[in-house]
Amino acid sequence: MKFLKEEQPAFSSEFADAQQSKAILQSQALELQQQLDALGEAAPPSERGPLLLQMAHAQVGAELMQEAEHNAETAFHIFLQAEQWEPAVEACDILFRTELPGALAALGRGVWLAVTFPIDPELSVAMLEHIVEETPSESDGAAVAAATGCYLVDLRAEGKARDKLSFFTNQLLGKVARRHSDVETQAQFDAWIQRLQLDTPEYFLGRLSLILEVLVQEDWWFERDELRAKIPDQ
Repeated sequence: MKFLKEEQPAFSSEFADAQQSKAILQSQALELQQQLDALGEAAPPSERGPLLLQMAHAQVGAELMQEAEHNAETAFHIFLQAEQWEPAVEACDILFRTELPGALAALGRGVWLAVTFPIDPELSVAMLEHIVEETPSESDGAAVAAATGCYLVDLRAEGKARDKLSFFTNQLLGKVARRHSDVETQAQFDAWIQRLQLDTPEYFLGRLSLILEVLVQEDWWFERDELRAKIPDQ
């Protein structure tokens, strides 16, 4: 899968492999910077945006976090202006992964866009999984995020991708149930779903909205009502 990480076996050469990968990503970032410089500031945003996003991806992998933040933020505003929601969410994902101040606000913005607009459901699930990972075990927030992931897959995914994503999101929801309430049996799981109203989209989407308000505070970077008017007809 493109956005969701699949578990990889550990090797004794893991550290050496990581260092080699970091050096490769640094080299890639330098090459992309040279391409961007060759374009010049007068180049159309449609050409600069993808390069900035690629460069930010490489830089966050190479642990050049300040540089990644700058380029991802610039790319985000380019994609937002162009109404290219999916790469805008990717930029938010990079901003979150820098772990710099503002990372959680970026996560909230990205999740809002990923749920509001019909982008690649795998990317939407990847963003929601970040909330699961950031939420304490006893909090309902992880359950809300995982349930939203299941809902979006049912709503938007198709074909083999739907099968893979459904399996992933159901596993994620089950993991959340175990850590939240020690759920082990199907009967316990069904009762847990009903108790938290995770079978009622109107409820858990409203709860998700409150979670995003906490993450973002006042740092939205865009007017949500204006963007809602741009939602394509379903």
